[in-house]
Amino acid sequence: MPADPALMELCELADAIARKRVSSREATLACLERIEAWQPHLNAFVAIEPEEALGLAAAADARLAKGEPSGPLDGVPFAHKDMFYARGKVSTCGSLIRRDWVASEDSTALARLTRAGALRLGTLHMAEFAYGPTGHNAHLGHARNPWNGAHVTGGSSSGSGAAVAARLTPAALGSDTGGSIRMPANFCGVTGLKTTVGRVSRFGAMPLSHSLDTIGPLARSAADCALVLQLIAGPDPADPTTAHIPVPDYRAACERPVRGMRLGVPERFYTEGLHAETERVFGQALDLFRAEGVEIVPLALPDQARLSAAGQILLAVEAAAFHRQWLKERPQDYGAQVRARLENGLAVPAVTYLEALRWRGLALAEHIRAVSGVDAFIAPVSATPSPTIAESDVGGAPGAEAVIQAVTRFMRPVNYLGLPALALPAGFTGAGLPVGVQIVGRPFEEDTILALGAGFQRASDHHKALPPLPGGTA
Repeated sequence: MPADPALMELCELADAIARKRVSSREATLACLERIEAWQPHLNAFVAIEPEEALGLAAAADARLAKGEPSGPLDGVPFAHKDMFYARGKVSTCGSLIRRDWVASEDSTALARLTRAGALRLGTLHMAEFAYGPTGHNAHLGHARNPWNGAHVTGGSSSGSGAAVAARLTPAALGSDTGGSIRMPANFCGVTGLKTTVGRVSRFGAMPLSHSLDTIGPLARSAADCALVLQLIAGPDPADPTTAHIPVPDYRAACERPVRGMRLGVPERFYTEGLHAETERVFGQALDLFRAEGVEIVPLALPDQARLSAAGQILLAVEAAAFHRQWLKERPQDYGAQVRARLENGLAVPAVTYLEALRWRGLALAEHIRAVSGVDAFIAPVSATPSPTIAESDVGGAPGAEAVIQAVTRFMRPVNYLGLPALALPAGFTGAGLPVGVQIVGRPFEEDTILALGAGFQRASDHHKALPPLPGGTA
């Protein structure tokens, strides 16, 4: 067991606190010390709350001393993307418009973790209104990749990816509407779970696109993601879009053997136009699965480019509808890129939007038929490793949307269909940048992709790699 509690994985840390091998105060102090050292280099946090966190840690230690833990995460310190509302707390949503906005209600996902005993370290950086895939933010400054500060973290859950990778928090909530969990997980070298639409309540979380938004964890391992999902999944009366479908035992799923499972490799789209190092890491991931007894088979999927285009229409229109009043009254308070993307959404004809919305059910049915012979399919998360902040800082220039599409093109089909997907660290480029893969399942089959992810991580150690603190220490 590492001497530093901040270096423990979530499951390990929760168990150590429950068994009183580590106190909540020790774990919280360890995270706060790493935050102090890393924050100037990463810009991962929006707000840090050390005094409150230590007070919560003291209360947790008192409960544990009496043998009265509040839940399986009692005393475990967390930080989350600054779009999950906590009553009485500022939630900036990464924006100037909400810089001082105080929430009057609690996010259901956040409240469920709090009831399980999790405590709050502060709030994490994000793209403005969660509408950006790189980690750039004109108001908060750009988040930076722990593996190389000149490169992007991925977005919009930029702080969540960076903070988990640098061991500032053992896990963090993020949102995924067009890749916003999987992209930071991929570029920062952590594990990220995009859930099925309807699996996790969205109540009290800032909306971006009501038909695409999903909430899920970023953590160091599939097992850690399973623990968080176990606690936040399930129906919520405050969110009528949540599904009344039984919640499986996700933690048990991570113990399943993967030998004999079938994993599809798309013949087109996801395997086209890959950077050489992305292609190498993807091939190595397939070899590892084969070595673990997973059957790798070619898979013919429906036209993914068409799905991507339809998903972009839904996102553009729904985001623009939410922001319409602010765009009219406070256009100057948006960053150039976000304002340009929102204004593009206002120009989409209603008929085009309705056609994209109406086609989704038929497209999902076609997809499910196509994947009927496999347990899940595997693909790269991005065609290229993390770009630099400078080369992807295109603001609201005419070519901005093309840059965004190039980074996110393997994301949007999954979002449009509402599927679950697990991003896993799978290797590194020669320059030391993480590269990941995503395992995509059928609706509400998070247990299957978590089983595959856990099997991959039992046979590899990419998820255990630790970025060095600038200056030479970890």
